[in-house]
Amino acid sequence: MNTPHIEVAFDAVMQTGECPLWHPEEQVLYWVDIPAFTVHRLDPSSGAHRSWKLASEPATLAISDKGGLIVAMRSGFAHLDTGSDEVRLTDIAAAPYDTAITRFNDGHVDGAGRFWVGTIYEPRDKPAAEMFVLEKGEIRKAWSGGMTNSNGLGFSPDYKAMYHADTSAHRVSRFDFDVARGTVDNQRLLMQFSMDKENNYGGRPDGAAVDSEGNYWVAMFEGARLVKLSPAGELIGEIKLPVRCPTMMAFGGADLRTLYVTSAGARPAPELAQYPLSGKLLAIRMDVAGRAEPAYIE
Repeated sequence: MNTPHIEVAFDAVMQTGECPLWHPEEQVLYWVDIPAFTVHRLDPSSGAHRSWKLASEPATLAISDKGGLIVAMRSGFAHLDTGSDEVRLTDIAAAPYDTAITRFNDGHVDGAGRFWVGTIYEPRDKPAAEMFVLEKGEIRKAWSGGMTNSNGLGFSPDYKAMYHADTSAHRVSRFDFDVARGTVDNQRLLMQFSMDKENNYGGRPDGAAVDSEGNYWVAMFEGARLVKLSPAGELIGEIKLPVRCPTMMAFGGADLRTLYVTSAGARPAPELAQYPLSGKLLAIRMDVAGRAEPAYIE
């Protein structure tokens, strides 16, 4: 793989930039800064930027088929009116967990318009995270336990497979996915990354995206790289980054060949000295296109 050109798409530093989401109709990028309680919007063609400061941490976003966004916050799901500079939120469903120790984390919409969002169990003393599905305004639990930090969600182009990462376990799994029923089955290991931080440590899997060829891209937090896995779990490529803690990526642009990468900027001073672009939104031109994100059907 040729070394791609990496640019800064937005120069402000995010504390924890996350969940970049390309809106194909608006031709803009949305993302969140979780600890700053903020949703951001960037028009790459003009450089115009807008943001909305919320009362609860936004973790992940979905395009709504009614316009605007669906925001998964610590407090639950809500609809954000992005046509207004004011914060206009309409509650959809309250969080189905104890918000003192748990919040929503990573998520994506499936091919039938359901919004899948996992949680992070913040005490991290046991694998108590869960996976939830928002469908037609109702929340149901898809599975619970077996993970601490639900991340890296993605679907194959034909929606017959779901990918999922548990960041704390440094593990990526693949499930059989039934898009008609909205169910998963047959979990198996796709990739186990090293947990030895003293030797052969390349970071732990965070957010992810699936390209148009069906390959799974995952951001390696603390690894300063993006990793490309085949559907069979082969490591078939990587991109070295000028940030140590990338968090997630999304394919965007008119041709879906610009990869936008978010990262963490609230990091120790020695790390920031080595990686001064930490927390800034990066853009990478790719040889392969991504896929348009489906809208959540309200």
